[in-house]
Amino acid sequence: QVQLVESGGGLVQPGGSLRLSCAASGSIFSINAMGWYRQATGKQRELVAHITSGGAIAYADSVKGRFTISRANAKNTVNLEMNSLKPEDTADYYCGAEIVSSIVRRAVNYWGQGTLVTVSS
Repeated sequence: QVQLVESGGGLVQPGGSLRLSCAASGSIFSINAMGWYRQATGKQRELVAHITSGGAIAYADSVKGRFTISRANAKNTVNLEMNSLKPEDTADYYCGAEIVSSIVRRAVNYWGQGTLVTVSS
């Protein structure tokens, strides 16, 4: 079994900062990529930031220059530093990862349970 556990969501005022963390655990053989996605009420889930095992990074245009994704390969974790937060950043944030488990030797997409980020004064 593979699990992704997120932490770090909460309520923050506009212009503030939050840091999200996601830890992958279980029968992991390798992790190809990890990323953060978000889903606002009434909207589809969208990519926020993504990082591969080789360090290639992609950001949604809406968060470029404000959010920073980082990964600690040895710890199977991925973090998202969010600065200059705006009310439109309010959403459930999900960690996603493409993982090859040691049991099923093929890449499978896994998701965390989500953490709520609310940006409001």
